[in-house]
Amino acid sequence: MAHFKNTYLGDLRTESIHIKSGTRIITDAPTDNHGKGEAFSPTDLVCAALASCKMTIMGILANREQIDLSGMTCEIEKIMEANPRRIGEIKITFELPNSQLSEKHRTMLINAANTCPVALSLHPDIKRTVVYNF
Repeated sequence: MAHFKNTYLGDLRTESIHIKSGTRIITDAPTDNHGKGEAFSPTDLVCAALASCKMTIMGILANREQIDLSGMTCEIEKIMEANPRRIGEIKITFELPNSQLSEKHRTMLINAANTCPVALSLHPDIKRTVVYNF
């Protein structure tokens, strides 16, 4: 069980504290929604959480299968919808430079990523476009 504490700091900014580690995350409303855009927005964190969760689940599989995922990165694009304001689409492109993955391992990694807890928790109306360049 995870335990967090959030505080509203004013000016559309919040601080989240992970109680066990003391790690802090600041959020700021985006400039297109009355904010300063000086930090991740809450919806940015949803998209980053999806990408991080997919990477983590692939990492668990990679450790078990002795697959080297060192240097894997991803670019994330969030597309908002207006009415109601919500995340409409999350685009993620994974890159694994110099990958020598077998087709079997590639398929296993993609299947694992698609079953990450964040992916399974998001509303099905959020379109997800994911590219795996490995």
